[in-house]
Amino acid sequence: MKKLNLSRAVIQACLIFWAALQIFPLYWLLTFSLKDNTEIFQGNMVGLPSVWRFENYTHAFMGGNVGRYLANSIIVTAATILIVCIASLMASYALIRMKWKLQKTFQLIFIMGITIPIHAALLPVFIMMRQVHLINTYWCLIIPYSAFAVPMAIMISSGFISSIPVELEEAAAIDGCSRMGIFWRIVFPLLKPVTMTVVVLSALGIWNDYQIALVVVSKEAVRTLPVAQQSFIGQQISYLNLASAACLLSILPMFFLFLFLQKFIVQGVTAGAV
Repeated sequence: MKKLNLSRAVIQACLIFWAALQIFPLYWLLTFSLKDNTEIFQGNMVGLPSVWRFENYTHAFMGGNVGRYLANSIIVTAATILIVCIASLMASYALIRMKWKLQKTFQLIFIMGITIPIHAALLPVFIMMRQVHLINTYWCLIIPYSAFAVPMAIMISSGFISSIPVELEEAAAIDGCSRMGIFWRIVFPLLKPVTMTVVVLSALGIWNDYQIALVVVSKEAVRTLPVAQQSFIGQQISYLNLASAACLLSILPMFFLFLFLQKFIVQGVTAGAV
């Protein structure tokens, strides 16, 4: 019994230490965002602010034009998620339920798409976007984000669709429902957990992307929030307090999205695994 209690205490201590390591960067970011820039450079890196400057958030949002960049990120993320969800769910249904030529070939192509990281295609993406005159538009971000998010979404949703009883679709077909009607009226309403999983996983990757947005977008009017945050850091002077405030503002949308949809993530990922 003593050995069991000792091992449990060691495990709990390790978990507490690991949790502290994970929470500390957030604490550091929060305290930085509430300090004066001079106080940070004078050595108060870890302690609490001597004066709590909540106006830093107002200065970052208004003076740093964070509101515009936040709106750009929301537009790009929302449009990409809409495309990814529709394309991946319909493609998964076609790959799992329908029998057609080259079905196995397309399954292999989509699986291979998971192995290619989006940043490995940085130069080809830039060249293609420039050739079709989409540089410095929302589409130069939406198109590559969608293309690289669809394979993973198909892999997640395919297992879920496989677990749906075929008898439901057969009953709808007997009643005269078309193939598209079966998908939208019977199958799609059952895909809520996996759809929410695709939304969260896709949104996190799109919202936090820096390299693609840095390369294909140079106009300030189209910049997304991760790229715009570098404007607070310069060679001559760095506003670490405003940069920290902007970082926290950029975290909040994804934090609340994850908080609201977290109950669907495990259900969507594990459904159809058995």
